[in-house]
Amino acid sequence: MSEREQKFERMLLDIKKEYETTESKMQKLKAEGKVKSATYKQLMSTKLTLQNMLSRYEIYGLLDNGTGKAFDDI
Repeated sequence: MSEREQKFERMLLDIKKEYETTESKMQKLKAEGKVKSATYKQLMSTKLTLQNMLSRYEIYGLLDNGTGKAFDDI
C-alpha cells in the first residue's frame, strides 16, 4: 500500500470514528430531551457533513462498506 493510500485509510477511519461519536452524543442529548439545543444542532451539522463525505467516497468506489476498507485491492 502506498503512503498516500495509508493516509487516506487513516483519514477514513477518523471520519468514521467521528461520525460514530457524533451519533452517540446526539442519541444522548435526544434521550435527555435536548433536541432543540444549540449543541444538538451543531452535532447534526457535523453528522451531515461527515455523512456527505462518506457518501461521496462510496459513490466514487473508494469505500467498501463490507470490509470498511477504502480500496478493494488492499
